[in-house]
Amino acid sequence: MKLILGIESSCDETGIALYHIERGLLAHTLHSQIALHNEYGGVVPELASRDHVRHALPLLRDALQKADCTVRDIDAIAYTQGPGLSGALLVGASVACALAYALSLPTIGVHHLEGHLLSPLLSKPAPKFPFVALLVSGGHTQLMRVDEVGCYTLLGESVDDAAGEAFDKSAKLLGLDYPGGALLAKLAQDGTPGRFKLPRPMLHSGDLDFSFSGLKTAVLLAVQQNPDDPQTRADIAHAAQEAIVEVLVSKARSALEQSGLQQLVVAGGVGANQLLRNRLNATIGKHGGRVFYPDLEFCTDNGAMIAFAGAMRLQHQKGQRDYRFNIKPRWDLQELNYAT
Repeated sequence: MKLILGIESSCDETGIALYHIERGLLAHTLHSQIALHNEYGGVVPELASRDHVRHALPLLRDALQKADCTVRDIDAIAYTQGPGLSGALLVGASVACALAYALSLPTIGVHHLEGHLLSPLLSKPAPKFPFVALLVSGGHTQLMRVDEVGCYTLLGESVDDAAGEAFDKSAKLLGLDYPGGALLAKLAQDGTPGRFKLPRPMLHSGDLDFSFSGLKTAVLLAVQQNPDDPQTRADIAHAAQEAIVEVLVSKARSALEQSGLQQLVVAGGVGANQLLRNRLNATIGKHGGRVFYPDLEFCTDNGAMIAFAGAMRLQHQKGQRDYRFNIKPRWDLQELNYAT
């Protein structure tokens, strides 16, 4: 099996990609639902599902055209099985399994976080196994030890809000549009360092777990107790970003020290944050380590990471030819270990 079709539909992006085992990524197409959900201040699951239905097949046709392929060239289909929004996952799973049935192709359900975890392997230079991975997105903040494809050990995770959620909710408190993480980072550039000192929850907890709910509350209090003017909002944004980044960098460095490894992989939407990248590069580099990131276009949800993860999985497992499918809105990544 050489040509893998990947379908991503776990939340508010529809992603389609074609990955060739020998030639690499041939094409990927993506539709974002940001404009659709913006007026609601967050993702509306029913609207997300309907939008995936509208865009999945047009994106597939576009990807095939870009890759100069037809559906008859596809050898297997990978799709996001979970975790994610139930309705959104059902769209991708049904498209994948219906197409596979029509073409008599094997399918493989991919863990969304495994896609993120392996996405830096699409870039050059790519990390070598083993490494520590920092998964940071709107829904997840985890530190994982990755010994090889299919062998993952959880080192620490958020006990409440994820880092991306802290970015987005802090941005909303500051009156910024959804999704606000990138907007908060931009606003923070005009902030005054040191005017606000926000908490760094669990920074000195002695373990590798995270907590960001207290930070969100501190941002709320700062907004309520201070004048509502552009400079104040920028100063609070600066303080919020500094707090989140300091915790992430400190825990990532501790994970490397405790594991004895020198390579850190950063994946997920928050991995696009430039301050986080700068601080990680400086801190990890100072201690002899190296940090790897996916290309910016692969930080957020996308079909390329699903196609690639599916290709890696198919080297260890056979695809399914029973076209009944089930989704897993909640799915522990450690349950996935399949390496032999």
